[in-house]
Amino acid sequence: MNTSTATSTVDLGIGGMTCASCVARVERALTKVPGVQQAAVNLATESARVTVAGSADELGPRLRRAVRDAGYEPRAANAAIDAASASPWAGFAPVGLGLALSAPLVLPMLLLPLGIGWMPPAWLQFALATPVQFGLGARFYKAGWHALKAGTGNMDLLVALGTTAAWVLSMWLWLFSGHGAHAHLYFESAAVVVTLVLLGKWLESRAKRQTTAAIRALHALRPEVAHLIDFEGEKDIPVDELRAGDRLAVRPGERVPADGTVLEGSTQVDESMLTGEPLPVAKGVGSGLTGGSINGEGRVLLQVTAAGSESVLAHIIRLVEDAQAAKAPVQRLVDRVSSVFVPVVIGIALLTFAGWWWMGAGLETAII
Repeated sequence: MNTSTATSTVDLGIGGMTCASCVARVERALTKVPGVQQAAVNLATESARVTVAGSADELGPRLRRAVRDAGYEPRAANAAIDAASASPWAGFAPVGLGLALSAPLVLPMLLLPLGIGWMPPAWLQFALATPVQFGLGARFYKAGWHALKAGTGNMDLLVALGTTAAWVLSMWLWLFSGHGAHAHLYFESAAVVVTLVLLGKWLESRAKRQTTAAIRALHALRPEVAHLIDFEGEKDIPVDELRAGDRLAVRPGERVPADGTVLEGSTQVDESMLTGEPLPVAKGVGSGLTGGSINGEGRVLLQVTAAGSESVLAHIIRLVEDAQAAKAPVQRLVDRVSSVFVPVVIGIALLTFAGWWWMGAGLETAII
């Protein structure tokens, strides 16, 4: 959270966004909050940067409530960065289960070119597709319901409507059409669509973790603890509690916890994280040290000149975050198109259904 004389910047983490329509909806919800001047939501980092007039501390709870009312989950600003350290295979279990259940349903299609016309019995198709539809696909119903309550639509709503139509039609053809086990069913369509969308979301989450790798690496440069020297002696305190004017001891091999000036001692400092210089730089009394650089073999006494959000490292992190949050002109165009994409698709689908039904094509043809 960064404050200035007239405005403040609030960083929020946002969970539950799945597409550009979600981004547009969250931005609209945030900009409707009184006092908000600008809101930029980033799908890749699952975050929002909001510029507000006045105190950010007062508007913060209202912004989080606006996100929650829009159907999403407000989180800590660095939640996506922290999650980026997870295993590359994190979250693959539902995808693997969906692939295992869908494979027997897809197998007959692969066998047709070989002249093998085997088809799983209807009860087996039902048993394989139903857990995928309502178990693994429950997230689409939940997200779609939140979108409906907010008066909008998203990709999850389209997935839920399309796969449910295929599943319900299959049940009707199996139980009530009179064809029974010999009816042409669409259980495999519902299961495969849900599984492929889950696979796509898992791949997307891996890509998101890679986009935050640079920010995560910069955050890792800052140590968690600093050795503060006061009238009681030397004690360890969290880096977040440092203030300008504090005196710190920096031991050999440690990262410098904050920007400052050397008061006592001399050392060699690795500043490659800032300048790219591969060789250590000599530092003595009066020399400046940058937070995140690595101390050499000497022990020095440091007086803090800038800490926390005012440090050089914090400014670098902020520039990287701003670069990721910035939207290209084509992305803003995509956001505008996506805000009406879902309603248009649903409208076209309903018109297509009504047209086929009116021409007497039958329920199955009209739905498909």
